Amino acid sequence: MLRYQTVPVTPFQQNSSIVWCDATKKAAIIDPGGDLDRLLAAVDKLGVSLEQIWLTHAHIDHAGGTGELARRLALPIVGPHPGDQFWIDGLAQQSRMFGFPPAEPFVPTRWLDDGDSVTIGEETLSVRHCPGHTPGHVVFHSASAQRAFVGDVLFAGSIGRTDFPQGNHQQLIDSITQRLWPMGDETVFIPGHGPESSFGRERRSNPYVAGT
Repeated sequence: MLRYQTVPVTPFQQNSSIVWCDATKKAAIIDPGGDLDRLLAAVDKLGVSLEQIWLTHAHIDHAGGTGELARRLALPIVGPHPGDQFWIDGLAQQSRMFGFPPAEPFVPTRWLDDGDSVTIGEETLSVRHCPGHTPGHVVFHSASAQRAFVGDVLFAGSIGRTDFPQGNHQQLIDSITQRLWPMGDETVFIPGHGPESSFGRERRSNPYVAGT
């Protein structure tokens, strides 16, 4: 059984999620944007063994703590898609621009592409490439748990911004309708910011994608 706990981090209140296999207690952390001591305290309290870092995309509030965390615990960095290489290259500039602590550079251990999968313990999640917010954005989906970790693609009542470099509004809408909706209306998604929702609820009421 896949379990998770979401911990908001950084001044942007970005939802970093600790995900783990209940059978083995092996865990991954999704989007460690910062506040690493708070995240590691949560890991310790859960009693799980942190083994991987998974990234949805490389904006500073999602990836800012990645390099330091990988170095401190010798963890592999999985994701995002290679389309976000320029965002990784620009993390130091992003740190200065938004007033974040200096971000350590990193190189992903493994890039991800559409149709890939990631495994933690006995749990496997599918990977969908969902560009639009950033060109290399990916989403992690557990069909068995009916959960999707969608980063900044979709929010409760809103969608991701597309006014950043290489953002694309139509691409984002296509990612949502072609790659998220087929996961099923009952699937609950954990966004990069704000509360959880379900795809069915957003299909009915989200003003940006309702009826799509």
